[in-house]
Amino acid sequence: MLVHAPAKLNLCLYLGRPRADGLHELCSLFEPLALADLIEVSAADRDEVVCPGVEGENLAARALAGLRERGWQREPLRIEIEKRVPVAAGLGGGSGDAAAVLRLAAGEVDDLLGLAAELGADVPSQLVPSLALVRGAGELVEPLPQPAPHAALLLPDGGGLSTAAVFAEADRLGLGRDAAELAALAPRLREAGGAGASPLAYPELLVNDLEAAARSLRPGIGDALDELREAGAPLALLSGSGPTAVGLFADLAAARAAAATIDRDDAIVCAAGSAP
Repeated sequence: MLVHAPAKLNLCLYLGRPRADGLHELCSLFEPLALADLIEVSAADRDEVVCPGVEGENLAARALAGLRERGWQREPLRIEIEKRVPVAAGLGGGSGDAAAVLRLAAGEVDDLLGLAAELGADVPSQLVPSLALVRGAGELVEPLPQPAPHAALLLPDGGGLSTAAVFAEADRLGLGRDAAELAALAPRLREAGGAGASPLAYPELLVNDLEAAARSLRPGIGDALDELREAGAPLALLSGSGPTAVGLFADLAAARAAAATIDRDDAIVCAAGSAP
């Protein structure tokens, strides 16, 4: 079996204050990208998750272990992940892989959403990749209609930026909005995203509160955003905790033309708003 694990793009990310549990309240719009990891699932003698080129603990392996702990009886599996989504780039690649593993047990294990939330803030939204309003610490996911076609030009800058480090820097900088402000933003995002329009129709709402923290740790993000604007991107923004700078365009042709102008080896052009 071949499974796609799409990258996700934070169209916006409004940051709340740290909670007692150390997590942050968020208010965000997530959308899937056509860019996706490819996961091959096959029968094996024992459970095994293989991800060539990625060292350390794999979130997909934790997802599979979590399913077994909840009594999932499927035969042992070998899960091999071909990484196409840049690692630690603010595109939710590891979370998407974990969610893809959880989807294998849909209808066979209770409370997949709860398990997804235990694994990480971005995992619940990736159980059913779609445009979604995401709140809480990522566990409150409200699907929205698929937006009008648009495209993205990604400049990942090598990835490798720790999400935890960016949130810690945001706390050091005193970033974060109060609960009332986050609550007021949610209906505005729901209305804008629920209309089925391209995100280019509501650029005033597409703000990433983590940008200052990410740029503090990786100053080159600012240069990448400037390059996208100079290449004609109607909107340039940071995805998640970075370092991926994203230019949004009306279509793939415009995104490809901008990529040719920038001429960076790490540029990725893909459709946005729907999973592959």
